[in-house]
Amino acid sequence: MSFKQFIIRKLTLFFMLTTLITVAVCAIGSVFDPGARFGYDAMLTPVRYAAYCVIPTFVTFSRHELKTKEMMLRMALELLLIEAVILGIAFSSPAIDTGRLSVVFTIAGSVLGVYLLSRFLSWLRDSSEARKLNDDLVRFQQLHEQQ
Repeated sequence: MSFKQFIIRKLTLFFMLTTLITVAVCAIGSVFDPGARFGYDAMLTPVRYAAYCVIPTFVTFSRHELKTKEMMLRMALELLLIEAVILGIAFSSPAIDTGRLSVVFTIAGSVLGVYLLSRFLSWLRDSSEARKLNDDLVRFQQLHEQQ
């Protein structure tokens, strides 16, 4: 994969994460602090979180095809880095009650959930693209055989 294709995928991931993080923040906030009200600047929080989460995903970049074991290792490292980034933000924020273990576990679990969901949605997109390419290849081969 070229670096340009990689960056385009990361931009797609950024927008996907922004949406998923917005939903997760809303769900967690509704449980742990349902009476909280925020200003307009709080609307950018999911955007910042998504940007911070995309940065660790650069560990999966490779100009050559990775072996399955290598990719799984990089994905595990990616998840650990994302967890560290988000928990680091949570522990440094005075607005998040990290003194409560349930809050910390909920944040860590939501990071895992968002990660898995984004991986699943990316897989769906990739498998759809692969299916289309395979169909195009079959049509091309049939056309070539007819000539």
